[in-house]
Amino acid sequence: MATMITHFGPEPLDPGEIRLETEHFLFLMNEQPVLVGSGIIIPKRFVTTPFDLTPAEWADLQTALLRAKAHIETLHAPDGYNVGWNVGPAAGQEIDHLHLHIIPRYADEPLAGRGIRYYIKQMENKR
Repeated sequence: MATMITHFGPEPLDPGEIRLETEHFLFLMNEQPVLVGSGIIIPKRFVTTPFDLTPAEWADLQTALLRAKAHIETLHAPDGYNVGWNVGPAAGQEIDHLHLHIIPRYADEPLAGRGIRYYIKQMENKR
């Protein structure tokens, strides 16, 4: 099993936020006022991008993602999901430790139907 990390970015990990663990990953959730039921999967080994993952970590990530989805569904019964990474500062990565966002989506949200690319593909973002 991979070495347990003690921090996520500069902050110590809150053991109460750990909802599940696989060989290489932790799934963390905390109370969110807007993104209800969302969480992140983080590797136990410090890496900054998904491009740094080993083949064994990639395989285990599928297990972590499916288990996280099952956990969210037992608590919240969402209508869909956004799943994604921000890689590098230009993409919005604020914490220099890889984390996969898992965001449940609900049909009654004001922004339902708008995916992760919605804001990126706006004309205001054209280079």
